Amino acid sequence: MVVASSSSASSISSELGSLFAAFDADADGRISASELRECVRATLGAEAAVSAEEAEALVADADADGDGLLDAAEFARLVARLQQDAGEEDRHRGLRLAFGMYSETENNSMEGQAGCITPTSLRRMLARLGAHQDVDECRAMICRFDLDGDGVLSFDEFKIMMNAA
Repeated sequence: MVVASSSSASSISSELGSLFAAFDADADGRISASELRECVRATLGAEAAVSAEEAEALVADADADGDGLLDAAEFARLVARLQQDAGEEDRHRGLRLAFGMYSETENNSMEGQAGCITPTSLRRMLARLGAHQDVDECRAMICRFDLDGDGVLSFDEFKIMMNAA
């Protein structure tokens, strides 16, 4: 198992080394903001291009030694951070979709709430999933995470609930 982990780590390291080499256009062992910008444009296309200011900000944020350039280790940290940010964006998007499934999308005549999870909308979705709860049980479930006490869950309260699970 240790061997597999080492092999996997060296494979990731070699992939990152190849990526670093591709970004390092002048092969000086460091990536400038302009090299970063040009490689992103060439690799991902014009629609994904970053501005000169964005490239400078990315380099400055990851530049631990303050020389205005990224060495291999700084580049690796930047890539890891960007991957983490992308994962968080995916999670946020997934939570939005889940929230939409549970929430009232139109004003509910009884509860008068839109864009939130009401006891009735929670009961409806749980029933679709095969868990039959009455409205009072759903109200109690919502109450645990209803931070503003309005009897429904906003998206922010829903995120807190999902992070607690």
